[in-house]
Amino acid sequence: MDIDEGLVRALLLDQHPDLAELPVQRVPGGWDNQMWRLGDELAVRMPRSERGPELLRKEHRWLPVLAPLLPLPVPVPVRTGEPSARFPRTWTVARWVPGEPSDATPVTRGGHAAEALAGFLRALHREAPEDAPANPDRGVPLADFAAGFEEGFPLLAEHADPGAVRDMWEDALAAPVRQGPPVWLHGDLHPANVVVADGTLAGVVDFGEVCAGDPATDLCAAWLLLPEGAAPRFFEAYARVDEAAYGNGHARVDDATVRRARGWALLRAAGLIAIGRAGDRGLPGGKPTWGPAGRAALARVLA
Repeated sequence: MDIDEGLVRALLLDQHPDLAELPVQRVPGGWDNQMWRLGDELAVRMPRSERGPELLRKEHRWLPVLAPLLPLPVPVPVRTGEPSARFPRTWTVARWVPGEPSDATPVTRGGHAAEALAGFLRALHREAPEDAPANPDRGVPLADFAAGFEEGFPLLAEHADPGAVRDMWEDALAAPVRQGPPVWLHGDLHPANVVVADGTLAGVVDFGEVCAGDPATDLCAAWLLLPEGAAPRFFEAYARVDEAAYGNGHARVDDATVRRARGWALLRAAGLIAIGRAGDRGLPGGKPTWGPAGRAALARVLA
């Protein structure tokens, strides 16, 4: 869909006129939604895929519940835009999260970022309520992705020892499945969905895939987001259980969880490499910065 500044401003004038005079600036990136910065503290998110409105509605339902629990800034929705003759989809106004996307500005303070990421996920990974959203592509057993892994395996094998990749995937598949209650997940922790400031993790964005399930889905971020050598510190920090703060329903990390997380890291690395390759070729949806991020993540998880 053709979304420009004039459309964004017209929609604001129609539905949120008190915001319509704020400066509007397009922000690069986005997958299901295109983002525009609105003034200094807000952002407008405009769906550009068929599933975009559903993801925004899910954020609007659950982010206000989760945000007070989290130690890093997140883009809490503050207004909803309704479908209209100007624009036929739901859109939102959310809090702006300062920083630069990690796929463009990588983390350099690995130890600090490892602690920050562990604290964020430790706070998020608490037992989810029965009405928490499910997601067929997040938080589920790795066996569900056997065919997807085989499809992505050639991309991984181009950039790493095929035997090592295969062995790690088979080990992840063989790890016992999670037996505890489903916990809250971000569901999409890759470099374009976190922001960096002063060399460390400064915020987490895009909660469209938020759901309940196996925390291993999120723990693959240890290799996707952090520089080489930071994963052990991350898992040490994540394993510090504060029962007074989080209670018995909080997720715990064990050997099986880490093995499954490595499998998720392989899946995510393959996806990043594929989208990066599409970007190199100028194909729709391709993002050139994602390829290097995927290759780096692959090297880290295999190391």
